[in-house]
Amino acid sequence: MHVLSTATDLRASPRKVCVAIGVFDGVHLGHQQVIRQTLADARQHEGVSVVITFDRHPNAVVAPDRVPPMLYSLPQKLRAIESLGVANALLIRFDRAFSEQTGEQFIRSLARDFGHLHSVSVGSEFTFGHKRSGNVTLLKQLGAELKFTVHGLAAVSLDGEPVSSTRIREAVRTGDLDAASQMLGREYSIAGAVIRGDQLGRKLGFPTANLDVTSLVLPPNGVHAVHARLRGHEHRGALNLGVRPTVASPTPRLQCEVHLLDFAEEIYGEELELTFVAKLRDEQKFPNVETLKSQIARDLAAARALFA
Repeated sequence: MHVLSTATDLRASPRKVCVAIGVFDGVHLGHQQVIRQTLADARQHEGVSVVITFDRHPNAVVAPDRVPPMLYSLPQKLRAIESLGVANALLIRFDRAFSEQTGEQFIRSLARDFGHLHSVSVGSEFTFGHKRSGNVTLLKQLGAELKFTVHGLAAVSLDGEPVSSTRIREAVRTGDLDAASQMLGREYSIAGAVIRGDQLGRKLGFPTANLDVTSLVLPPNGVHAVHARLRGHEHRGALNLGVRPTVASPTPRLQCEVHLLDFAEEIYGEELELTFVAKLRDEQKFPNVETLKSQIARDLAAARALFA
């Protein structure tokens, strides 16, 4: 998949352009329906498919106090879009200047810059542009004028309720990862770059990779057996999510640290993606570090037994 920075990157192609527009956090079943409509349009009309999305949640700019924790990191989101067979993604930098465009200005600029905009697919409730001035009604008005087709697709339902990023976030928060996976249409996972920690795991004899997951929604604290994807290869591991209550800290903060079984390479700065196999136990406070060390050994043995 080609990741474009501007719509004019496609101007050299004379083919019709079929686009899907959305934040697409999680690229869940509802998002997939919107994207697949664009893929079907591109096939039927011998055009090119483009998914238009943003480098951050719009609220990060327009309502910083109401930014939801994200289901996916940006690289995860782009991989999920690519997995659907999308040829191109237009990744828009959502900054203050972009946020001040009206919905009409945004669509007119796309039609101009793409050259031959054939169709636009969105969720039926999707709003966009300054002060949410754009919606399906506006798209249809502009489509009639600029000669493009509009698909405003209704939400996909699962168990009688619409699938949404908000609903999936709640499932993750409560630890219902099976429900989250069903709504995502793939195994729930978290991904982040490996950052330097305080080396406590190494000191205890169980080195861990600490993931930067500051912007993500996470399951309840505890220890989990996980599969870890690194450099295109799968590894087994045990993940600790929590504030490490046994270790005294004046400012405890959430840690996401995974011990990869039978692995000893330095991987700082690299991305790890974790899928959850089973929860081994809840987070606990132990009387001392030695007791914690013994428990970690039991956790790793339990993970090995589970994988075996």
